[in-house]
Amino acid sequence: MQNRIVLISDDSDFFEYVLPKLSLRKSDELYRFGFDSLPECLDLISTSLLIINSESSKEKTLEILKLVENAPCIVFSYNEEEDFKIKAYKAGMLNYFTLMTSDEEFTAKLVPALNTLAVLEKNSVYRNMLVKKNVITDNNEVFIDYSNILDKELEKIEKKSANAILIAISPNDKTKFLLKSNQIETVILSNIRKNDILMTYAPNKYFLLLYDTNIDLAKKIWEKIRQNIPEKIYAGFAAAGLKSRQQLINEALNRLHEDMNRDNYISSVVDKNSAKNFKIFRQEFNKKLDKVMTPVFYQIQQKYNHRLFGMSLEQFIGDGNGVMTIKGKHASGSFKISSPGLSKINIDITYEPTPQSTKTKFPQAKRINIEPDELEAGLLEDLLEQFIVEFKSEVNA
Repeated sequence: MQNRIVLISDDSDFFEYVLPKLSLRKSDELYRFGFDSLPECLDLISTSLLIINSESSKEKTLEILKLVENAPCIVFSYNEEEDFKIKAYKAGMLNYFTLMTSDEEFTAKLVPALNTLAVLEKNSVYRNMLVKKNVITDNNEVFIDYSNILDKELEKIEKKSANAILIAISPNDKTKFLLKSNQIETVILSNIRKNDILMTYAPNKYFLLLYDTNIDLAKKIWEKIRQNIPEKIYAGFAAAGLKSRQQLINEALNRLHEDMNRDNYISSVVDKNSAKNFKIFRQEFNKKLDKVMTPVFYQIQQKYNHRLFGMSLEQFIGDGNGVMTIKGKHASGSFKISSPGLSKINIDITYEPTPQSTKTKFPQAKRINIEPDELEAGLLEDLLEQFIVEFKSEVNA
């Protein structure tokens, strides 16, 4: 197997000293860099075995170790320095050698580093396959198809009777444009465990599944994450267990928008105490539709119409209801909002095959119930984007 080895030192004599110890083969790749040239080759060093001469650059060595925490790193120092050695191990160093290290001992320390590198290379190949198949994002370990991921994980949770919390995460309309690309997910991934799962459900919006925890602990983890994100960001929490995927998502999204509304609460247009009869309720409800549904439907149509290749969006808003349809080669999908009474709002999602379709299986029709005072722009936008994403991945694929 081909090995990629990177030597890092500002002392050229170090290169001559360590080369005979490596027993390189013709297929191996060897690179030499000084500390100041590393920013240009960060991708290279993060997927290589690093051998770093720390003698005159101890702080820079520690910075590199923290920067490429997954890459196998061996550090060289002329003398045993216990304090630095401890710091280097904490920063991610795999092994350590000095002038007193024999060739046999050096080889023994090199073998586990090369084995770790081989595992990383296999993981890299597998990861590239997942990116090509549109399973995870190109730049981070974030899953794209949250529907299938959640279905599989909820099945495991139910079988094991495990504790898990789903968190819906989003900035508001003002702050989402102030955050750099991937900024939210990078912070989240650096503060969660390897078995926790981060999924994207819309641009700059995420679902985070935390295992072996409860609501209180999840809120503490989230507070730690929130403190490291420079702009205001919100979260809604829902406990998994004996709930369908859609029930869990709806609960998390409702809690998310409750969190968002605490900062900028606008009194609900629908006042249950004043809705003494159906006529008054309908008038107030229609006013809310004008303020919420009409602009959101329009914004979603403008946002997605040019990004849905082979599909199209249409909308209709009438007295007391609104419909958005998406049409593709296999089927059309309908997202309909209506309010048959004073106590609830129904969102019905249905699918109908096209005459020329050869596809026989479609997602089941579903109904989402929300309270009148919960209908607000952020929640409606999230539900519409879910509807479009699911149609693209499950119906029009």
